[in-house]
Amino acid sequence: MLFNSIDYAIFLPSVFFLYWFIANRNLKVQNLLIVAASYFFYGWWDWRFLSLIAASTLVDYFVGLGLSCHQSPRARKALLWTSILVNLGLLGFFKYYNFFLENFIAGYSFFGKEIGHSSLNIILPVGISFYTFQSLSYTIDVYRGKFEPTRNLIAFSAFVSFFPQLVAGPIERATNLLPQFYNKRIFDYAKAADGMRQILWGLMKKILIADNCAEFVDIIFSSYSDFSASTLAMGAVFFSVQIYADFSAYSDIAIGTSRLFGFNLKRNFAVPYFSRDIAEYCRRWHISLATWLRDYLYIPLGGSRGTLFNKIRNIFAIFLISGLWHGANWTFIFWGALYALYYLPLLLLNRNRINLDNVAEGKLIPSFRDLINIGVTFSQGVIARIFFRSESISDAFSYIGKIFSLSLFSTPSIYPATAQLPLKTLCLFIVVFFIIEWIQRDKQHAMQIEMIKIPRMVRWSMYSFIIFMVVMYMPTGERPFIYFQF
Repeated sequence: MLFNSIDYAIFLPSVFFLYWFIANRNLKVQNLLIVAASYFFYGWWDWRFLSLIAASTLVDYFVGLGLSCHQSPRARKALLWTSILVNLGLLGFFKYYNFFLENFIAGYSFFGKEIGHSSLNIILPVGISFYTFQSLSYTIDVYRGKFEPTRNLIAFSAFVSFFPQLVAGPIERATNLLPQFYNKRIFDYAKAADGMRQILWGLMKKILIADNCAEFVDIIFSSYSDFSASTLAMGAVFFSVQIYADFSAYSDIAIGTSRLFGFNLKRNFAVPYFSRDIAEYCRRWHISLATWLRDYLYIPLGGSRGTLFNKIRNIFAIFLISGLWHGANWTFIFWGALYALYYLPLLLLNRNRINLDNVAEGKLIPSFRDLINIGVTFSQGVIARIFFRSESISDAFSYIGKIFSLSLFSTPSIYPATAQLPLKTLCLFIVVFFIIEWIQRDKQHAMQIEMIKIPRMVRWSMYSFIIFMVVMYMPTGERPFIYFQF
């Protein structure tokens, strides 16, 4: 079920009504309703994959109980590895089986020997990378003694399958989300109103910005050899805008929806395109995954401590695994390696934590130096995302090679037949979008205005205008969120 679909527009208010008006007197019933709604939400795609969520839930629930009963280091490690192998085994089979098989066969053929093989027609379950990491983090934290294991199976099931963030995050930790299922929720109008504003902003980003950029991006990347360098450069920039608007939109809608039900999720994006270096960008983009990899991979490996070799090894490990997490394709692995190369000089020169505050804090206009740094960082990301978007590494290199030609200074020329927005109008919307994000960069989301004294008529006029623009320039057909494929 898509957030930007009619189905969800019926589903959400129905669950909201049952949650606050029917089940509001009993916490267990509320949690059970969340589990039922979440399984219905996920089963809308393919009910068969509900067994995977149930398996992850039950395994980690009983592993957690087992960890509370055993003090023997050997027994505790065995339980932890049970959780790791089950969760990563399911993820590995459904997401990477064919990828590793095909590359094994290719490597074997390199030495002049052929072996017969057959790939499997495996359907990738939506959101498996997200809920697998979320469930796995629970058992690791219990093993480390950072979190008490729960005996409430209904609350734990709700934590693993919570429908707003089930499919594309944020990847929540048990330390933040699970305790919220233990406490009675009381409807908070201010929190719900803020959640609705965040949902509206997310829908605007997805439908008006991301989906309209996609109309151009899809054609340019699929036939890049037919276009001028300037059009290819525009396509690369549009993809950067598309993937940010698309993915952060999902997070906004997920966080906003959670607030309607009385829950607080972690922020997942913090205006990453205003970052002044790659290290700052990595702290602001997909924060829930970045911190997961930091806490459960990078720091256990030694982090930035130790020898020069260890520092380089750890950086490449975290970025290569991040790339592989995104998909079973060498383009994602190369994308991760490129970010590691971007990040490494900052770490080795001890400059990876110099930009911890918001850019131009308390100022309307950034300094010239900040502006240059933002431009350089954004440009590095645009180049890297060409590999992320391309079908193969060779296609990505060819795409980049064609950008650096004399036609780079020509006027881009493309207008997809299905595009609802003219190119100039779309560019104007993108500029206005980033201006609003800049002005609101110190807020949790761009429409967080409860502390700003704005007359009700002005606010409702603004909401109505956004809704009108979304409906007016909505592309034909429903586009899934990009990160559904991961």
